[in-house]
Amino acid sequence: MPLNLAEDLHEIAAVDDRPVHPLGARAKVLLTSVFGPYAQDDEFGSSSINPMELYHNQVTRTQGPFSLRMFHRSWGIMMIQCNISAPCNLLDFPTRERFIHELKTVRYDVIGISSILVNVLKVREMCRLIRRHQPDAKIVVGGHIANLEDLQERVNADHVVKGEGVEWFRHYLGEKTDQPYRHPAVYSPVNMRSMGVKVPNKPGDTAATLIPSVGCPMGCNFCSTSAMFGGKGKFNTFYETGDELFQVLLGLERDLKARSFFVMDENFLLNRKRALRLLELMEQQGKPWSFYLFASANVLRKYSMDELLRIGVSWIWIGLEGENSQYGKLAGANTLEMIREFQANGIRVLGSTIIGLEEHTPENIDAAINYAVSHATDFHQFMLYTPLPGTPLHKGLREQGLIMEEDRVALTEIHGQARFNYRHPHIQHGLETELLLRAFNRDFEVNGPSVVRIVETTLKGWQRHKQHPDTRVRERIRWESKDLATTWSAVLAATRRYYRNDPAMRARLSALLAALHSEFGLKAKLASAFGGVFVGHMMKREMKRLARGETSEPPTFYESNYKDAESAPDACRSVAPDAEVFANDSQLSLC
Repeated sequence: MPLNLAEDLHEIAAVDDRPVHPLGARAKVLLTSVFGPYAQDDEFGSSSINPMELYHNQVTRTQGPFSLRMFHRSWGIMMIQCNISAPCNLLDFPTRERFIHELKTVRYDVIGISSILVNVLKVREMCRLIRRHQPDAKIVVGGHIANLEDLQERVNADHVVKGEGVEWFRHYLGEKTDQPYRHPAVYSPVNMRSMGVKVPNKPGDTAATLIPSVGCPMGCNFCSTSAMFGGKGKFNTFYETGDELFQVLLGLERDLKARSFFVMDENFLLNRKRALRLLELMEQQGKPWSFYLFASANVLRKYSMDELLRIGVSWIWIGLEGENSQYGKLAGANTLEMIREFQANGIRVLGSTIIGLEEHTPENIDAAINYAVSHATDFHQFMLYTPLPGTPLHKGLREQGLIMEEDRVALTEIHGQARFNYRHPHIQHGLETELLLRAFNRDFEVNGPSVVRIVETTLKGWQRHKQHPDTRVRERIRWESKDLATTWSAVLAATRRYYRNDPAMRARLSALLAALHSEFGLKAKLASAFGGVFVGHMMKREMKRLARGETSEPPTFYESNYKDAESAPDACRSVAPDAEVFANDSQLSLC
């Protein structure tokens, strides 16, 4: 080790008791997600009821062939890889065999594993495999699983990182921790499809992922994200100003041809000064960008509809915890009126409702479900009220002796889509599963497929703002509505055929198709006539696939932070493994 590097690491260790790797930035690093498969029941805790597909798992779960199917990359480890200078490979969604292959063929000094709580058995197995094949490597485990108090002992890791990982890894590798954050260039969806039709990641059409910060300042007592990053009022911001964000967006636009962005930030609009500065820069340079984001009701009320339209808010994920909710993020908000106004202006809404709050009983749960369904959001997420380790809710219930021990509910089952892990004051254990499914089914029965709701909202936005006086808003609305005449006309025609024995839904679809034909003329009529046949055929194939119990798995990604693989050390070349064995490995250029 060069003397200056040794001295630098010694100085770092002297002022900070966090660990520092002896090789510093020369350490070879592997970052990986847990291994698959994910949508099957196995000895490592995977569950068919809890697939990796976020939307199908938590939002469109009972919508059959209409369910929105997609995967999302492991953005946390991608962010870390982009922001360290040490040679680093990234393995996302590997199989167990693919992970073992990596351990056998490439030597690493540090191996980082990112996971959520339910995958604790997979993390333990990965640590066992690392100890066997690479006993000298230091094992670092992070992600939401780090909220588990005794994790280090459970999985035999060297370090558990709770909170923001970029700064931790920079410190651990002896790098400067105050450097500006670089942002990975990555599309939001992977392998998206609905009704059996695949949606390719076409440059210019696919949303890029934007990560301005991590953590949640709202501090709801059940929120593991808030707990992970320090609790109420605490979060880590990567880009403090609108100017910094604008430069990141320009980079994503350049590298991915993106004009829409999925904002992975728990409450992006909370920083009003930053949002309005971003708007100012967008207006100066004529950027008609679209943003899909998370927001709370009380923050949204601080913006006028004109501001939201000019910023480019196109899709909002909003918490609707329940009528008369105790949570401050809903205080004073009439969410029914708010959502109607959003949809009337073309802003699609994903509502989120918790089943099993303290006040819920078998007698009043239907009223709670009906209240949620009455919002008629474009999508609706339902989750069980779940005290995850590390949260104030878990701490409080544990002190009351209400948390169930692992012999009754294993950690691998604590995902909010099947069972309570505590004794509810009013709902008998086991009943919650049926109540959750009742909510999904009620929403689907009353409001229909989410794909239909999307068309309705998008059409409203087109009709209201196609002649908007602001050129940027007008251009954005036209871009977001460009598929109404073609793709969506075909989707509606196939859906009407599917509901041929449901007079009410068929009438609704006929009226919507007539509106598209009136707006877009012959093009829409031809698309519904001929494209509808194709979509109907694909939907039948999807229904047969689902009836056979087939599941979907994400592809494996293998990436290096070295752009020039030929000049990189052997351990860090972005070279695909044996194509015959690992043919599904995908590689992307990052940063």
